[in-house]
This record gives sequence, structure tokens and C-alpha cells, in this order.
Amino acid sequence: MTQKPQILDRHVVAQSRLFTVESMELKFSNGVERTYERLVPGGAGAVMMVPINAKGEVLLIREYGAGIEDYTLTLPKGAMDLGETMEQAAQRELKEEIHFGAKELHFLKKLSLSPSYMKSGIDVLVALDLYEASLEGDEPEPLEVVVWPLADIDTLVQRADVTEGRAIAALYMAKSWLAARNELFNPL
Repeated sequence: MTQKPQILDRHVVAQSRLFTVESMELKFSNGVERTYERLVPGGAGAVMMVPINAKGEVLLIREYGAGIEDYTLTLPKGAMDLGETMEQAAQRELKEEIHFGAKELHFLKKLSLSPSYMKSGIDVLVALDLYEASLEGDEPEPLEVVVWPLADIDTLVQRADVTEGRAIAALYMAKSWLAARNELFNPL
């Protein structure tokens, strides 16, 4: 299975303001042919930050998720604007959503969202040494900022309002990354 399938054809089957659906005709190395559909991103990428304050607390946001028709507790994130670097997008989104900037940003990993159906992914960064800074965001309502001890993310991810898999993965990656640097904060 090291040989990728051959792409025989691809074409757009639907398009909206936010999404492009592409059909792909694939031929696998064993000769089997299949049609796949996937969402193709239209922008420059996306970022998700794990902002951690000096007390070792992560700053989360509560926002409405139209996909699940409910409010969810998650991490600040957003699309990268054309011409914007990952770091610039991270700083902008932090200032818009939690009203803090970060003196330190550390890239952790690019996560795929649903590799079978989506081409896009999100770049995850840890944001440290936070300072107050604010920009006007594009959210339809003010976001609630919720502070939670990073050392207690096991309890956090068990909450009914914490459902976003990429945020849960990002929290555990950040905790592991900080522990490897001997910077994991101990709860008081």
C-alpha cells in the first residue's frame, strides 16, 4: 500500500461561498477504481492556538457551532488571510478572540480534519507569555473566555460542551510538549 492511487479524473461537482466539493476518480494499485468526493479548501489555511497564561491555565472560548447546533468550549482558531504567515494569523486570531497576544508561539503539528473527505487541515501552535491586546473580530456575538488549568485537562475533555476533536488533540499535544520542556505548570 505504499503506492498512491492514480488520479484518473477530478472535477467540481458543487460550490458554495465556503465549500467546493470535488469528485475524484481513482485507480488503486490492485486495479480497483473508485469515485471519491472531498471538500477542497479555498483559503490559505487555518490555525488553532493553545494559549497558556503564566499560571498554567489555558484560555478557551465558548462559541456557537452551527454544525452541532449548540455552544461548544474550544480553542481560539481561524482562517489565515491570503499573504498572512501562520504566526501572523495566530496573533490576529488570539487578539480577536481572547484579547491577548503572545510573545512566544511554537508550532506543534498540522492536523488533518477528516482525511477521507477533506483536503484541508489546521496548524496547531502553543501561545505563551501572553499580553493584553485586542482587535475587532468577525464573530457575530462576543465570545466568552473560559480559563482552565492545563494540568486538569482530563476533567475538561470529559465535559459535555467539549466536543471538538482537534481541540482535544491540541490540548494533549500542548501538555506533552510543555512536560518535555519541563515547563508543565503544577496546580496550586
